[in-house]
Amino acid sequence: MHTFTSILFSTILFLNASWQTDFEKAKTEAKAENKFILLNFSGSDWCGPCIRLHKEIFDSEVFTKYADEKLVLVNADFPRLKKNMLSKEQQKQNDALADKYNSDGAFPLTVLLDAEGKVIKKWDGFPSETSEDFTNDVKAAADAGH
Repeated sequence: MHTFTSILFSTILFLNASWQTDFEKAKTEAKAENKFILLNFSGSDWCGPCIRLHKEIFDSEVFTKYADEKLVLVNADFPRLKKNMLSKEQQKQNDALADKYNSDGAFPLTVLLDAEGKVIKKWDGFPSETSEDFTNDVKAAADAGH
């Protein structure tokens, strides 16, 4: 039983891709590992489509497998509840990212960037496709952007 629990726990950890919040660190990592950056603007405690996007697409096995190999994931979150408020430094960084990549204030907004921060493709709103189709769309955009 102990082994089963360990395997199950490892599988759960594998299925949750790691999202960063430091964009400059993500750029450094993307350059060093020859990866793209996937930047997601979300409202984690108020935006229903944002929550669905993370659960149904970003947490899917097909997406996390591709992301682990090819992407550096960055989440620019804009929570509204006081208990979820970000540090002033993090809020300032997220505001700067929004000024540069999300001037219309769209939620969710997902942006594929090269390691220098140049926009390759944007997805506005919740994708009307399966996690596999979305992952293939990201892959095709990344391949075209190389």
